[in-house]
Amino acid sequence: MGRLKKLKKIRIHREGTHTLIGSLIILLSINIALYYGIECKIPFYLILAASIIVYSLMTNFFRCPIRLFGKDTEKIVIAPADGKVVAIEEVYENEYFHDQRIMISIFMSIINVHANWYPVDGTIKKVSHQNGKFLKAWLPKASTENERSMVVIETPEGVEVMARQIAGAMARRIVTYAEVGEECYIDEHMGFIKFGSRVDVYLPLDTEVNVTLGQITTGNETVIAKLK
Repeated sequence: MGRLKKLKKIRIHREGTHTLIGSLIILLSINIALYYGIECKIPFYLILAASIIVYSLMTNFFRCPIRLFGKDTEKIVIAPADGKVVAIEEVYENEYFHDQRIMISIFMSIINVHANWYPVDGTIKKVSHQNGKFLKAWLPKASTENERSMVVIETPEGVEVMARQIAGAMARRIVTYAEVGEECYIDEHMGFIKFGSRVDVYLPLDTEVNVTLGQITTGNETVIAKLK
């Protein structure tokens, strides 16, 4: 497309840096205190094993693989997140479009990468955050009742696409990097959601859907739709 994309080459996502450092200090302190504070080492070894498992899970959660789409992005909609397609349906979107749209929902479990990518190239038209509930993210009403952030992108062809980051039962923080007026591209990070959550993409009704219900998606790799 004749442009140089800015890539955020992060192995461990920056949103996890403070959490991982703080957790490491706490776990090390607990294990050192146990090692020197008790004669019987069995409790120490049990806590040490548990600490390693917990910290490994946390590191896995905050991992951020380097991914390049590497193909023509014109009219392409890519998966904004790793996860599973839990909904493909025509819905009435009442916060921005106020009309019928195709909604594709991707649920991220605790073991998925939780970085979010922009689903299309374009210009950011609107960004908003809504406080709400923390229902289980795979429930249909989570899309409109849970805490969420909305990003609307206008593609170079003039098509508006919405990506909605939705908090889940465990998620307590949604991070959105998008700012109105900025250009955004596939390969760039849109944000991050801490712990189990979901991303919905709202598309025009004439969009060609390229995924099926229950399909596993890879963020910034899986083509979920093609715009007309």
